[in-house]
Amino acid sequence: MGKISASVELPAAPDKVWAEFSNPSNFEKWLTIHTKWKGEVPAEFSKGAQASEVVTMLGMPNTITWTVDEFEAPSKLAISGTGMAGVKVKFELSVEASGEGSLASIDAEFAGQMIVGALGKAVEKDGKKNLDASLENFKALVA
Repeated sequence: MGKISASVELPAAPDKVWAEFSNPSNFEKWLTIHTKWKGEVPAEFSKGAQASEVVTMLGMPNTITWTVDEFEAPSKLAISGTGMAGVKVKFELSVEASGEGSLASIDAEFAGQMIVGALGKAVEKDGKKNLDASLENFKALVA
């Protein structure tokens, strides 16, 4: 199993950050692993909502059907899903007040028979690079 985390300080109020961070329509604007949504996508997330997304890591697309496990506006969104080859993924997006602005964080976990050894390390390395790049994109979006 792989675990990765990334955070970014933002010069915006938590409510503004949350509105952008938790909006599925914005994922294409900042989330580097997001390739496209498949089928219906909720206008906004809510507990129990589901959506299918094509994500690309290590150059390989994988369709993941996400379920919203927790939705605590304006601070926490937790989603989990399973993709091809039984890969299980969990993402937690959180926002908290920090100084004059906000701290936005993403914590991710990946598990499955394929996510072991060298491939597991490669997924962690690529995932960390993508999370850092995604949060830089997000910072530009809310600036």
